[in-house]
Amino acid sequence: MKPFEDRLQTIIDTVPVMAWSARADGSIDFFNEQWHKYTGLTPEQSLNWGWKVAKHPDDLPRIQKAMEEAAATGQPFEVEGRIRGHDGVFRWFLIRCNPQRDESGAIVRWYGTDVDIDERKHADAELAKAFEEIKRLKDRLQDENVVLKEQIDRTLMFEEIVGTSSVLRASVSAVSRVAPTDSTVLLLGETGTGKELFARAIHKRSDRCQGPFVSISCAAIPPPLIAAELFGHEKGAFTGAQQRRLGRFELAAGGTFFLDEVGELPPDTQVALLRVLQEREFERVGGVQPIKVNVRVIAATNRDLQAAVAAGTFRSDLFYRLNVFPIEIPPLRKRREDIVLLVEYFVDRYARKAGKKISSIDKGSLDLLENYSWPGNIREMQNIVERAIILCESTTFSIDESWLSKPAIATGVSKLSDPLKRNSSEEEKAIIEAALRESEGRVYGPSGAASRLGIPRSTLESKIRALKIEKNRFKVRASLGDNG
Repeated sequence: MKPFEDRLQTIIDTVPVMAWSARADGSIDFFNEQWHKYTGLTPEQSLNWGWKVAKHPDDLPRIQKAMEEAAATGQPFEVEGRIRGHDGVFRWFLIRCNPQRDESGAIVRWYGTDVDIDERKHADAELAKAFEEIKRLKDRLQDENVVLKEQIDRTLMFEEIVGTSSVLRASVSAVSRVAPTDSTVLLLGETGTGKELFARAIHKRSDRCQGPFVSISCAAIPPPLIAAELFGHEKGAFTGAQQRRLGRFELAAGGTFFLDEVGELPPDTQVALLRVLQEREFERVGGVQPIKVNVRVIAATNRDLQAAVAAGTFRSDLFYRLNVFPIEIPPLRKRREDIVLLVEYFVDRYARKAGKKISSIDKGSLDLLENYSWPGNIREMQNIVERAIILCESTTFSIDESWLSKPAIATGVSKLSDPLKRNSSEEEKAIIEAALRESEGRVYGPSGAASRLGIPRSTLESKIRALKIEKNRFKVRASLGDNG
């Protein structure tokens, strides 16, 4: 062998890859020394098609297919496969092969290399395993999040009831227990605590959830009209009754009827409601035919109904019919740990509604909100947050301290709201007459005396009768004053 050929052979035998060549048909006619050292096969065992014994049986069909396709197309090929070493251990190799052509373009020989990629393959396998584990954990986390959201929906976030405080959880737990039954529920809580949300949550989780949910605020309807609103009326029942009209109870048939501020019902309407609860029937105003009704009643009040019973303004038998399953709705000042969560919830809600992006909440404003007494409860918070979002011109939510109402000065008027802690009759009479004078004789409504005194309309009416106050005279005086 010539010196140049000797040097070339030495280079080929010592390069750190297994090199080989093959005839045009793919039969191998040469392996370098690295192949023989690694496989332990002699040239006689390796040449032609003997090399197949060193390939992993699972990989051999794939390697042969790649070689056959290359021979048919005349294109280079690249394939990964495992080759057995002299110690019997298989390692991964990248097998590459390129054709040599003559002047006419015909393939006369193939030249190939086998490069050890075993460490890379194992690293890829470990990486794939790690990714698979990450995916498994991610899927598990998503499943757990779904379960957690369902649990939150069942226990902590009925409709829009947001919070995790112990007092709120107790109320929500009571809702969960009573919702599947058909029992009458009495929701007790201050104005603005979200009693209607609790009523809707009970309806949503009851067997009546596919039926209607009908609500009415007894305080928002003048006493002469409340019976017709609840029970409907026949044509000609009273002036203006041009046709028969269905009442709220009939509209709620098969579903739930929510009576908010039930303590404001006039005495005659209390009797009719008692009949509905006892007999499941009523008569329209001006009608004589009893109407059967299948409806669940949920009532709510911000009054002390037991005190109203003692004062004679609320029927005791109706109270006991309503008080089957009472649920206390806690005021916001008793669930301070929920304030931050509620603020964040309302900020997100009203920001999305207004199309604004709020990324942070001013700490000073948050401190004000956390330390505020919230006399108007959740409703007051909603209003303050909505106002702040409307006025907000940056991405930071903040409020004006002047928006928070100042504590009311304790006066004789405030004592009127508690029948057990009255002023003297003379003092009460003077206070009521002053309120009637300021309201021009109006008892109910936003500017009425009841609103000014902060007591229910029915309570004020009862006191006017008990103290023998002639409320109409204030209307006359107001009229004279206007003319003069």
